[in-house]
Amino acid sequence: MHQILLSLSFSLFLIVTLFSQDVTLTTGGPLMPEQAAFDVKYYSLELKIDPENRSIAGQLTMRADIVQPTSWIVLDLDTTFTIHDVYESRGGDMLIPGIIQRKEGEIWINLKTTRQPGETVTITVAYSGKPRIAKNPPWDGGFTWSKTKSGAHWIATSCQGEGADLWWPNKDHVSDKPDRMDLNITVPQGLTVASNGKLRSSNKNKDGTITWYWEVTTPISNYNIALNIAPYEVIEDEIESVSGKTFPVFFYVLPEDYEKGKKLMPEIIAHVKWFEDLLGPYPFQKDKYGVAQTPHLGMEHQSIIAYGANFNNAAMTGRDWGFDALHQHELAHEWWGNLVTNSDWKDMWIHEGFGTYMQALYAEHLNGKETYHKYMSTMWFRNQYPIAPHSSKTGKQIYQAPIYTKGASVLHSLRYLIGDEAFFQALRTMAYPNQNNLKNIDGSQVRFVTTEDFITIVENITGKDMHWFFDIYVRQGRAPVLISNVEKCNLHLRWKTPNNLPFPMPVEVKLGDTVKRYDIPKEGLVIPFNKGDRPEVDPKRWILMEVSK
Repeated sequence: MHQILLSLSFSLFLIVTLFSQDVTLTTGGPLMPEQAAFDVKYYSLELKIDPENRSIAGQLTMRADIVQPTSWIVLDLDTTFTIHDVYESRGGDMLIPGIIQRKEGEIWINLKTTRQPGETVTITVAYSGKPRIAKNPPWDGGFTWSKTKSGAHWIATSCQGEGADLWWPNKDHVSDKPDRMDLNITVPQGLTVASNGKLRSSNKNKDGTITWYWEVTTPISNYNIALNIAPYEVIEDEIESVSGKTFPVFFYVLPEDYEKGKKLMPEIIAHVKWFEDLLGPYPFQKDKYGVAQTPHLGMEHQSIIAYGANFNNAAMTGRDWGFDALHQHELAHEWWGNLVTNSDWKDMWIHEGFGTYMQALYAEHLNGKETYHKYMSTMWFRNQYPIAPHSSKTGKQIYQAPIYTKGASVLHSLRYLIGDEAFFQALRTMAYPNQNNLKNIDGSQVRFVTTEDFITIVENITGKDMHWFFDIYVRQGRAPVLISNVEKCNLHLRWKTPNNLPFPMPVEVKLGDTVKRYDIPKEGLVIPFNKGDRPEVDPKRWILMEVSK
């Protein structure tokens, strides 16, 4: 850590603090002009972690390109921290800006002059304090300060709903990923820091601490930056990718769980290989695939997913489906969330719905179609909020919608509608639309997406207009209702939809031993059947709907 930074005097500039300690943090939403004006290219985070005092201290350096004229840079940081110094570096010189204003969770930095598109700014913020303690990680984020069975410190960060500004200064918006990032993290000796990217080195210091140097070499979302700290032991392996390259796999486990970790490692590798076969290459081969045992359930931190299932297959779902569903779900986000990322939280179902659906597909892979349908039958939710609204949402707002289970159910119904060949082609194309990227590991494979991108992919593959399907299922909250009546030996079917939206969804009907798919016209359909037959509508429960009899 640069000692000169910590010695700079407060008298060099004025810090105006206007905030409440009770400010509620969230992430995303409409991007303010002062943040839309710059594009982050690089972060460097240097932190010293004090487990005994549950505090952190250090500095963040950001390099960003100006894309719109601006005289302000606005970064986000939780109000629990004290800012010691803020400065701009130009050509190696430290230039103190004008007034630095603190507005709740925002740091407003006056650049004094208007910077023009094409210019680059480098800002450093030195800060310290006690980060919020996660009340219910990973859903209610912050730092988790725990202990292993042996009494050693066991620490983890999680911040998806609130944003990475829970513990380090940044432009807290999902639409802006740095191209790369360095993390230099100092902890007491005896502890290992498992973080994102590639481990460059570690260095023991004279004061009884050790610094771990990590480098992220591919674009990464701020909320995916993570610290996992414990007296880890490391289980190592490697995978030969479908890209033709080989990349390392690391499992950071507590010493007391080393044998359990060795037993799980082959399954971890099997999961990765299955995803590669289904969707395309693991996206972050240039860094690694890492799993870190954590004191909370789990999170999709890029290249170092948090694993807290305690080696229990049923930890996430409440039922053992024959595989570690928690690991499989968090790994799914390396494609759905980290390779392809929503540029606004309004499209978060692409992360969570797609990610949840992967467990049903894996259950099918292991035990067949019947198990797949049983898995999908557990997807309970309440239709209330749209899972892909048109308007911008924050991280907290979008989680009010059933983006996990309803998102998975939407994909389940889409598979039924367009058939397996088109459906799986759509998934693979959503992950890798450009076949040239299948062998890329330089970061060019990473991209932002919207729901409209997926709709376009499905339409291009099927050659049909598919907006009616997504308008019903993701753009508004209520489900279509299938009105089903039996009169003597006639089955009457009719769709009833919110706001009379069109919904030409065909329905399977089982009569005796025969299953047939029927198109239902707007005015409804009458299907005669033989006396003694008992008509069963949608016998496999493919269609996301309510049934009124």
